[in-house]
Amino acid sequence: MSQVNTNICTVQVASWRDEGWALRIIREKVFIREQHVPAELEWDALDSSCIHILALDSAGNPVGTARLLPEGVIGRMAVLKNWRRKGVGSALMLRLLEEARKRHMQQIALNAQVYARGFYARFGFQTVGDEFIDAGIPHSKMILRLDDRIA
Repeated sequence: MSQVNTNICTVQVASWRDEGWALRIIREKVFIREQHVPAELEWDALDSSCIHILALDSAGNPVGTARLLPEGVIGRMAVLKNWRRKGVGSALMLRLLEEARKRHMQQIALNAQVYARGFYARFGFQTVGDEFIDAGIPHSKMILRLDDRIA
């Protein structure tokens, strides 16, 4: 399992089978408890086929996660509240984009919570279409063409 150490956290590809417990902790705290997403909407059958990225603090505690579906859709990006605005989300996104490029994906899509569009725009994502509600939260679809960007 390769990992990248930043000045704030370690970011690595994680296995749903082996590190699923850590991924679940983060997603439960952020989505289910904090954002009140119903558990039945959070957990799906896609996790076992995704590439998961896990951020760990210096003590090895999970602090952030995201997943990349085989068809090039980023989802379930979550950072624990105390770790936001410290570079964890950016480290996760850079690692996701690295993994997408390794797999020769030409376009990445995601459904961004509206308040987070500026974060994704910093990586080159562009909003397409109208806002919509998912799990009671306003979202926008955003895309990034990887073949237009320097790897």
